[in-house]
Amino acid sequence: MGSGWIEVVVASLLITLVGGTILTRGRSWLEPVFWKRFAIVGSLVMFAFLWILTFDTLRKTAIGKGRIPDPTVINRKIGYQLDADTGRFKPVVLGDEPLFGKTYTREEAMKLLVKGKLTIQSRNCMDCHTLLGNGAYYAPDLTKAWLDPKWEKIMIPMTGAKTKEEAMVRFLMHPDKYATWTRRMPNLHLTEEEAKAVVAYLKWMSAINTNGFPDHFGQSKLVKF
Repeated sequence: MGSGWIEVVVASLLITLVGGTILTRGRSWLEPVFWKRFAIVGSLVMFAFLWILTFDTLRKTAIGKGRIPDPTVINRKIGYQLDADTGRFKPVVLGDEPLFGKTYTREEAMKLLVKGKLTIQSRNCMDCHTLLGNGAYYAPDLTKAWLDPKWEKIMIPMTGAKTKEEAMVRFLMHPDKYATWTRRMPNLHLTEEEAKAVVAYLKWMSAINTNGFPDHFGQSKLVKF
């Protein structure tokens, strides 16, 4: 059973209280040295917990560990379903679904994801979009963009593509040609290779367990297709 933030806070306060009490034994709380020693103990305890939590976070956010999927997840079909135990939506990895008709090795997939991430950074996509909730709010959040039903229901017919990933590539290369909303995406002059890498990155990102964010994605009753 993992420890939550409440357990961590209680443990740190308890250790600080016990340690401070031992070091200030025999001292009056009115003496400056009493508070000085408590401050030292508290600082050391907080530093130790911060160090532990930092490495714990790095371990849990490593690719292929915990909530972060392995790069080869781009070879699989990804869904988004309600988890009855937590009451939150979470990605589910289903059967095989090769991207662009190809099954990538882990090395190939990682190389493609890195290129997609660098392409997104080079075009400053976060000036308009958000990724994992971070960025600007002018355009839609892209965390689960791969799962957006508009690709099958709107963009495939509009672009004449045969698959969702092909429709995404055509849109990314010529967003001004396939304008869908009032706020039109500018043409960022992506090459086909760059567009494919971005699509791969978006598919991989959709498989990250974001603790239910965004909620009910693609299932809102307010959106009609």
